[in-house]
Amino acid sequence: MLYSSATNAAEVQAVTHTSVEQLSLSKLELRRIFSKRVTKWPNGQPIVVFVLKSKHPLHQRFSKEVLKIFPYQLDRIWNKMTYSGVGTAPIVVPDYETLISEVKSTPGAIGYGEGITQEGGLHVIQIKE
Repeated sequence: MLYSSATNAAEVQAVTHTSVEQLSLSKLELRRIFSKRVTKWPNGQPIVVFVLKSKHPLHQRFSKEVLKIFPYQLDRIWNKMTYSGVGTAPIVVPDYETLISEVKSTPGAIGYGEGITQEGGLHVIQIKE
């Protein structure tokens, strides 16, 4: 199975499109990417961030467990960037299947999931402490 839609069983993972060369990132690097403070990969390729709605259980788990930040804090960062004109919010998708599909089909994309294997057009990012 490529992925699971259960939100409380497997470890939460960061995943990228296969065009992304980074295979490991620290929690700080992930927090900077998902807060849209870093917008390009080291090779210059734009980072396209996909997330679920803030109330989605998987988004909440990813925010708290991996990024070590509350979802409402991410929302505030994104809103401030958007309304001040200095950046844009991530692309919010309606469900888990869409998130995985968008990351698989968008060069430079990053998102998150759980129970995902390396097969199927995604890189599972090793998260360093």
